[in-house]
Amino acid sequence: MSTTPLLFDPAAPHPDRTPRRRPERGPELSLSRRRLLQGSAVLGLAAGASVLDLPSLPPMERALADGGVDLDILYIGAHPDDEAWTLAAFGQWNEFADQKAGVITVTRGEGGGNAVGLEEGPQLGLIRETEERTAVGYAGIEHVFNLDAVDFFYTLSAPLTYDVWDGAEILSRVIRVVRATRPDVIVTMSPSAVEGNHGNHQQAAMFAVEAYHLAGREDVFPEHFEEGLAPFSPSRILRSGSNGSSGTGPDAVSQGYEPEVASDVVFGAWDGTDSAHHDKRWSAVRDDSVHAYRTQGWHVNPPSPTDPEQIPATWFTLIDSRTPLADPTSSDTAALEGASLPIEGGLPLGTRLEVTADRFAVLPDGEVEITVRIAAPGSALPGVQVALEGPDGWSVGRAQGIGTIPAHRERTATFTVSVPSGAATGEHVLLRARVTSRRGDGENVLPLRTAGPVEAGLVERPEIAAFLEWTEELGMQRLDALVPTRRALGSGRAETFEIVARNHSEHDQDAELVLELPEGITADPPELLLEAVPAGGTASAEVRIDNIDPDLPTANRAPNGGVYPLTATTTADGITATLTQGLHLVPRLVAARSDGVEVDGQRGDTEYPGDPIDIGTLWEGEEVTPEDASGSTWVTYDDENLFVFVQVTDDTLGALLPEEDNKQRFRTDSIEIMIDPRGASDDTSSTFILGALPGTAAEDGIGGPVAGRDHDNRQGPIDEVAPGVRIAASISDPYEGYVIETRFPFAELPDGVDPTNIGFNVVVYDSDTDDQTGQSRIGWSTFPGIQADPYRWGVLELPDLPAGEEAPVQPRVPDSAARSVESPASILQAAADGTGLGGALALPSGSLRLDQARQDGELISVRLRSQEAGTLRVYLWDGTTILGELEAGEITAGTQQLEVPLDEDAADGARLRVVASLEGESGTSAAAAAL
Repeated sequence: MSTTPLLFDPAAPHPDRTPRRRPERGPELSLSRRRLLQGSAVLGLAAGASVLDLPSLPPMERALADGGVDLDILYIGAHPDDEAWTLAAFGQWNEFADQKAGVITVTRGEGGGNAVGLEEGPQLGLIRETEERTAVGYAGIEHVFNLDAVDFFYTLSAPLTYDVWDGAEILSRVIRVVRATRPDVIVTMSPSAVEGNHGNHQQAAMFAVEAYHLAGREDVFPEHFEEGLAPFSPSRILRSGSNGSSGTGPDAVSQGYEPEVASDVVFGAWDGTDSAHHDKRWSAVRDDSVHAYRTQGWHVNPPSPTDPEQIPATWFTLIDSRTPLADPTSSDTAALEGASLPIEGGLPLGTRLEVTADRFAVLPDGEVEITVRIAAPGSALPGVQVALEGPDGWSVGRAQGIGTIPAHRERTATFTVSVPSGAATGEHVLLRARVTSRRGDGENVLPLRTAGPVEAGLVERPEIAAFLEWTEELGMQRLDALVPTRRALGSGRAETFEIVARNHSEHDQDAELVLELPEGITADPPELLLEAVPAGGTASAEVRIDNIDPDLPTANRAPNGGVYPLTATTTADGITATLTQGLHLVPRLVAARSDGVEVDGQRGDTEYPGDPIDIGTLWEGEEVTPEDASGSTWVTYDDENLFVFVQVTDDTLGALLPEEDNKQRFRTDSIEIMIDPRGASDDTSSTFILGALPGTAAEDGIGGPVAGRDHDNRQGPIDEVAPGVRIAASISDPYEGYVIETRFPFAELPDGVDPTNIGFNVVVYDSDTDDQTGQSRIGWSTFPGIQADPYRWGVLELPDLPAGEEAPVQPRVPDSAARSVESPASILQAAADGTGLGGALALPSGSLRLDQARQDGELISVRLRSQEAGTLRVYLWDGTTILGELEAGEITAGTQQLEVPLDEDAADGARLRVVASLEGESGTSAAAAAL
């Protein structure tokens, strides 16, 4: 499977699309035309149409002309609820600063759970889209762009996500929406490969960062320009959330945020501001938004605090800015000031101010060249001076006067910065460029990291290495700050790891490496000499790490969340640098053979020799007592099968799901058994994960167990995707818990078994309610996100079992996504703003029209005019429900009268509309008509 590309290659042809010639016009003309379009919108639609002949414009450009889509802020996420925690900030920015936000959602979340119904797949995706539009509507957000990628299953892998989503196509769609809506500020999730970061979230944020860098380039997706779009560079990109600490209450923002990474710049907006529009605090309005995501069980979330002093702020961490920054403690809108809002007393809005360096890792007693670029907006900047500020002891040079910068022109100032010889290595620092002029002042920042000439440590796992290469290619190494290098080691085992040394200097270096580990874990050798590490390159060696004390606690039962620190200290050229890495010590089980096991839900006296493993350690959710949730698991095997017996102690029976609702089992009492046949999987697509419900809802009480496979190599009901698996279960009466017994034929696993190194885990989901929401999660190898992180599962050994032949099974990943051409809400929005459905290419304006809609009893008639052939879909829509539809069918260009059956009445007060989508060979079109 391929990894996430380092950077989109603009020279590569667009997949499955003939390259198109870009119109011969320069960026100056394109930008000027947009200003003309915006100016026409001020005069009103009629005036704009008379000047520009709106019907003849491409649809996205027409949207800009009539003011339909011109955003200040664009949030980019993966699922329909990812933006939820930003909505208090977005809402008050809209109410008090007239800031218009929109949302890109890459998927519709059809792979998620459903706490309120049996809908799944595309049907669930359309429900979640409606929930999202309701939720963001509280914050004044009208534009939601769903990009039609599939929400396949929970994963922590960004590379797997990129492959499944057809990453180049989704990046094209993200950039198309950015170019169409021209937001000043992009807000996204964390793009960093930190442990526990959802792979879909990470990849969506990586697309956001790439769009920020690439949307302004003429050589990136040039086919967009034939659609009436032009290159556009957003002014700023932020991530929602932050790492560090802060206070709460009305003074939280003014008191500032204490970031974990010293070079982070964090902005905030207090959630407790009163909303005149909603007649309540924005924290309470956000509660309304959160509760709208009912399928995810969020309608039962407790309300926010009512005491103003306890109400928190929403925090945003700066990723990058091309424009001056405001003091983060100055106001609740500081995150936007200098980008979409002016800074009081600052440089004129529209001024560009960028700070770049020729390297990110700087060395003690070394130099780094810093370039400050200032571009004037629509009027000149007179009397410009540029000064640079650095940490104490750094030499940054004198302030430079660069005179007057004419309108729309750029000037640069270059500084040679000297790092003191005594600078501590491994620190994140900020350089600050200050610009003064007779029209105002401004500043921007640049994060750097101090490094030793050579730094060495354990080599990163492949997915982490791919992410680090991506940040280096983009010049965004600042995103690496919280990405840890951690490897897993089985309890009582030894393993050989690769050591990699990186030379940050301009000369070959010899380096001495010393490894320090906690008592009970040793390294052989503990010291290494790495000779002639090439300048700007790497060298490698090997070290054997041994857990000589098998009694050390494993998983998150160990201190520091289960991380045993590994300190790698490297000395080169007289300078020492230390990297703090870590080992996850995972539990280990050496199973014993047993013949004649009967899968009947009973553990016979001779069936499961050996001691059980404890599966009662909390890893997520509410604290539990042993009576509330705990358990033990026994494992045995023969030549053909693996047998697993799970006994769970539980005090409250969760909701019993009907047999046909055999999915998303974490909503109630259930177990998962995870098997990685060779113990080497990067993600769960090459593993076997069994999910089982001990009982189901039945008319006469409690029905039998059901099982299926989830987020693994082949998902579905167990009798369809692994018919050789057997399961039996029993629930105690009176209720004190349940047992589940299973048989896994080795032939059903997605690869031949390595009996010395099977990845294995058992986790339990505990629900004490009947609302289809879980409260606690316990298990054997327990870390955050463990169900999607096979490298941290426990190790299972099956002595004397012959090794299976390595024969990996190609994964089958769900590909049934809800599509915008089938979503009335998306069609209605696209009909109004002219953007392409799903972020795809839009057909020319007027390609599809609906008019003369009227009702005659239970039929709705409407006239349809199409200028192109394609697949037509027609729906009757009242804003929440499809009340009737025509089966999708092929049409030719022309006019026809349609009759759509009205299957049910619209809700009281709802407005009934006919909406239609056309999907042609060269793009999509949308139309709507109200009765």
